[in-house]
Amino acid sequence: MTRRKVLIGLPGPKLDGGQGPPRWEKWRPTIALFLHPELLFDRYAMVYQARHGKLAEVIAEDIGHVSPETEVTHHHIEYDDPWEFEGVYQALWDFARSYPFDPDEEDYYIHITTGTHVAQICMFLLTEAHYLPGRLIQSAPPTRNNRDEPGEYRVIDLDLSRYDQIASRHDQEQQEAQYFLKRGIETRSPRFNRLIEQIEQVAIASRAPILLTGPTGAGKTLLARRIFELKKTRRQVSGEFVEVNCATLRGDGAMSTLFGHKRGAFTGAINDRPGLLRAADQGLLFLDEIGELGLDEQAMLLRAIESGVFLPVGADKETQSHFQLLAGTNRDLWLDVNKGKFREDLLARINLWTFELPGLKDRLEDIEPNLQYELDQWARKQDTHVTFNREGRERFLAFATHPNARWAGNFRDLNAAITRMATLAPGGRITLDVVREEIERLERGWRQPEARSEADDALERLLGKEAAEELDRFDRVQLADVLTVCRKAATLSEAGRVLFAVSRAKKASSNDADRLRKYLTRFNLSWADVQDSRQ
Repeated sequence: MTRRKVLIGLPGPKLDGGQGPPRWEKWRPTIALFLHPELLFDRYAMVYQARHGKLAEVIAEDIGHVSPETEVTHHHIEYDDPWEFEGVYQALWDFARSYPFDPDEEDYYIHITTGTHVAQICMFLLTEAHYLPGRLIQSAPPTRNNRDEPGEYRVIDLDLSRYDQIASRHDQEQQEAQYFLKRGIETRSPRFNRLIEQIEQVAIASRAPILLTGPTGAGKTLLARRIFELKKTRRQVSGEFVEVNCATLRGDGAMSTLFGHKRGAFTGAINDRPGLLRAADQGLLFLDEIGELGLDEQAMLLRAIESGVFLPVGADKETQSHFQLLAGTNRDLWLDVNKGKFREDLLARINLWTFELPGLKDRLEDIEPNLQYELDQWARKQDTHVTFNREGRERFLAFATHPNARWAGNFRDLNAAITRMATLAPGGRITLDVVREEIERLERGWRQPEARSEADDALERLLGKEAAEELDRFDRVQLADVLTVCRKAATLSEAGRVLFAVSRAKKASSNDADRLRKYLTRFNLSWADVQDSRQ
């Protein structure tokens, strides 16, 4: 059975219009489509505003002359301003939602030659989103030498998956961008590779703030610069990459460094200073260790992110800067919010896209490709080629990828290890003896006492140092985790719901607050004690 062909289109008041016999002497795009014998439309769904009713009647009459087998159906839509995108799109969307499409029996062609540019764009978008389940058709007038012909037309299929070359080109660009973000390293960690895929998508598609979290040395700064360079190659930023470690900003100088100052604003301000936000205009501002910013600077930064304006120190007139913010931190900013050290509204603003970079210990499969990368970097800087001998390479990789390897400094530790071994390599070869010495050096460094957590400090403040030391390690670790949850929660019940989320789901009823209260009582602690320890 032959499928029916249906044309959907907006009549063009100028191109399709005309009165009397002279109208047949000019090219009219809608009428011309019905002059192509191979098209033979069974139905024309004419979509128009009521004020174009007379034009619609003329077009319908003329189609009856040139293609009497075509049924013309009339569909009224209304909008106030033909150049106002939202109103036009809404009207056409309403038409698309109400039209009785039957794609199993009919083929649809969406004519986009007529109507305002806004209407044509809306028809394109509705077709691309499959609200109009058809293919675009575009017509063109005949050449001067063929005035008696109906002109040309072209059918455009928006299913890009059918175009292997386009799909292949898109995939290749994505892979190249991800390879660029990874500094050309063939990383093997599925978790890290998936993370980079997501970052690449967001970096290209969004100008919203991006928050990079993870331990010190995980590569946040290098990744931030790569994101900027990727956006620069795509012409998404025209400004500069401006980087600042917020841990280095102290006192009155923090405001001046970030937001600038006017001459005479304070002692020593002998000249105007634009500040880093102004320097990042149309570019990218990377605030590493953003958790170290003071509350006043956080408030100013929030306003600058949201409105693009801020007030330099000592100025009576605001200045503007439109930048994309990348922030980095190795802190738990939500914990800082609970302590009153970080603004909740700022965190909510920069937490739209948060990506946690894993430490090297969680990417052991990536040590080997990074090992070669570090060797190549050292050779480039020193203009000296250095390699491992077979025994040395095998021994170092066995050590480096063992679960007991701490890699406390993450990639900084790896970089330092390669630098030392390459420097000491006799004749440009890193031997087994050199590797053994480096392993001993790393292990000595990793045997240093681990940094105490805030939970450990809270435990000792609540129980006392002696009582805390008398706890079994099992109880100490468990209680420290419970206290961490409690210190983040606003109420006893909220903390209980988090701590007992799995077991409570298996019970018909559960009193989480009572369970938590009894647990704390085992250690002579109350909810009030825990809350007081937050101060």
